[in-house]
Amino acid sequence: MNAFRFDDALRAEITSHLGRFSLRRNPNPAGLKRAAVAVVVVEADRTGQAAFLLTKRTPRLRAHGGQWALPGGRVDPGETIEQTALRELHEELGVLASTDDILGTLDDYPTRSGYMIAPVVVWAPGVTVTPNPGEVAAAYRIECAELFRDGSPEIVAIEESDRPIIRLPLSVSTVNAPTAAVLFQFREVALAGRDTRVDHYEQPVFAWR
Repeated sequence: MNAFRFDDALRAEITSHLGRFSLRRNPNPAGLKRAAVAVVVVEADRTGQAAFLLTKRTPRLRAHGGQWALPGGRVDPGETIEQTALRELHEELGVLASTDDILGTLDDYPTRSGYMIAPVVVWAPGVTVTPNPGEVAAAYRIECAELFRDGSPEIVAIEESDRPIIRLPLSVSTVNAPTAAVLFQFREVALAGRDTRVDHYEQPVFAWR
């Protein structure tokens, strides 16, 4: 697996990759509600490698209880997607970041549950993560190198759709779309510098609600 040292050189490389990327933003999401998630790049515990923050939703949440997710939520009236991502990051994990910490954005991803998700990539050195127990059961620092595991991503056909689902095997669990789709594009675009699209990947049937 590739190694990614958490340092200024990696920040510059991710910023450059995202800056060159031909972003696809959907200005008219056909009734879908706008949402934003934060792909937060942090330092892994003890290794000095770059990692991202992944949460396990509290089982008490009606729609997303127990699911693996990135910090994020619905865009409030008057907010930009960047403001939403930073607000949700603070509300869910106690991480206070600013617009200066935003490295760029990824493509919109439409979900079966009625949202158009805009991923925002955030650089967050030296943070202490304090999960909000009302929304987050646990938070993990997953090394970016895990996104490059052999056999990852897993692309699987399902009877219910003509589009294959995408999932990512990680150390904590196998993660499904939409989180898997967003993280795969983060891998491809931000880390590897490849223009890869993910909106054609399906979600598992249990997420169609």
